[in-house]
Amino acid sequence: MKKSQIAAQLYTLRDFTKTAEELDASLKKVKAIGYQAVQVSGIGPIDPDVVLEICQRHGLAICATHVSFDRLRNDLDAVIKEHQAWNCRYVGLGGMPQEFRAGLPGYKEMARILTEIGTKLSAAGLGMIYHNHKFEFEKFEGKAGLEWLLDESQAAYVGFELDTYWVQAGGADPVAWIRKVGQRMKVIHLKDMAIVKDTQVFAEIGEGNMDWQSIIQACRDTGVEWYVVEQDSCPGDPFESLAISYRALSGLANEE
Repeated sequence: MKKSQIAAQLYTLRDFTKTAEELDASLKKVKAIGYQAVQVSGIGPIDPDVVLEICQRHGLAICATHVSFDRLRNDLDAVIKEHQAWNCRYVGLGGMPQEFRAGLPGYKEMARILTEIGTKLSAAGLGMIYHNHKFEFEKFEGKAGLEWLLDESQAAYVGFELDTYWVQAGGADPVAWIRKVGQRMKVIHLKDMAIVKDTQVFAEIGEGNMDWQSIIQACRDTGVEWYVVEQDSCPGDPFESLAISYRALSGLANEE
């Protein structure tokens, strides 16, 4: 992992990126922390050209996104144009719509749809990535839902964006799952898990209980390209949380 591969997930700063002016001020802070890339997700309705201009102004690459399921199904041509303009290869689905979660038929249908979308994205030089939460670790016929997605979707067209916190919250081992997904994951979400009064809580990298040496080594071994810091909720200033996580990951980086 190089420092240049560490990115900030803008969903962490969603309360501070509602307008172009807020996005500009926030990305200035993100760059000052040391990040060289961002994942675009959770920002306000800002024109894509303006988003690109602001990112370029602050020297931040757009490494990945989260796009709504509706847009992926009904506005894919525009999604493709946006990502090509942003020089952003990875198009992410941030969560599975509720109607697919009830049982195995829904997971199989989601795998089919992801493959269909991924095929079109691949033809445009882009990649489809799926982001998990903990519900995908419910088992159907002896296998976790996420494993069904992995097995039923076509590897050439569907990648994964594992979230370390949610894998662990689902009762699974993040390191084992990184190795299981293997070459199908080029973007990973990194967040720590702490225990406060017997409750699992989101934590900055290094402030929780995860084995980050092993997690980063597994990512190196399997060819992860982008190490994206996300924190769904922060105990205080989210910019400070991003800074704490960046410092911790920088200490694990083996190159600039």
